[in-house]
Amino acid sequence: MDTAPTVKLTSLSSKGGCGCKIGPADLAQVIRSLPPGTPNPDLLVGLETSDDAGVYRLTDEIAMVQTVDFFTPIVDDPYAFGQIAAANAISDIYAMGGRPLTVLNIVAFPISTLDKSILADILRGAADKVAEAGVTLVGGHSIDDKEPKFGLAVTGVVHPNRIRTNAGAKPGDRLILTKPIGIGILTTSIKKDELSPEEVRRATEVMATLNKRAAETMAPYDVHACTDVTGFGLIGHALEMAKGSGVGIRLRREDVPILPRVRELAERGFVPGGTKNNYNHVRADVDFAPLLDETDRLILCDAVTSGGLLIAVDPAQADALLRDLREAGVDAHEIGEATENEPGRITVAD
Repeated sequence: MDTAPTVKLTSLSSKGGCGCKIGPADLAQVIRSLPPGTPNPDLLVGLETSDDAGVYRLTDEIAMVQTVDFFTPIVDDPYAFGQIAAANAISDIYAMGGRPLTVLNIVAFPISTLDKSILADILRGAADKVAEAGVTLVGGHSIDDKEPKFGLAVTGVVHPNRIRTNAGAKPGDRLILTKPIGIGILTTSIKKDELSPEEVRRATEVMATLNKRAAETMAPYDVHACTDVTGFGLIGHALEMAKGSGVGIRLRREDVPILPRVRELAERGFVPGGTKNNYNHVRADVDFAPLLDETDRLILCDAVTSGGLLIAVDPAQADALLRDLREAGVDAHEIGEATENEPGRITVAD
């Protein structure tokens, strides 16, 4: 992080800076109320399976991948906030197997009440992360708003035959996760000044890490499905994969990487509303092992910002992919598998 915060950015949001998505149940209800769009054979990935990005075929060799993401500050350092927001938005392109090309900044900022240098630091953090990704900033749009918000619209490309959706997992696939979870609980704790500067730095580093290496490493493998773990939490995004693919998913809680102090802080009540909403939304579709208490369950549903990729890979290639990811510096863990049993449901073993 390059600058010290001049204000406590996380205190400026009416939602406390959680950066959470609208809950999946509420969002689904809104989408169902809309008239269906005009069918288009070149729209290869749309709204049907709540995937990470839309994909539109331009030619037989090139498809365009588009996504957008923005949120209120979840850390107080403006430069770090810009980096996290950029890494989070670009991740959707990586999750689809694509290569990001261009970005547009999306800015809402109280320009009359906050120092302009704060906005400059946010934009500089994003620009540095965009440059690290090898992507080109082509413009953006800004509005004057009482709550600061920032994010990116991102465009990339992918071969139409090499799209990685969240709906292609096959029974027997092994599941690999490329970042630890618990970020929502930690960022809620940041608001309450419960983390040390070193703990804030570690959480920021996880969120600001691009999924570029993970995506490039998985590219030559038989990956049948992929999604990035963000606002709906590990369980929520795994459930989307299970329902979209028509498979069951079995997770092993002991193998899921969890950031330090997350359980302690969750037990003390530092759980964001988005995480609780996630748990309430998925609980009817998840069979938790009896030994997993409510804290365990909330952590597995924790609303993540800029999380890792959840990869469903051919079982014969899982060991090699896991090895290559770790050799590339990715904190990857095998956490479960896809099954024929109970399609559209999640089972969590202890």
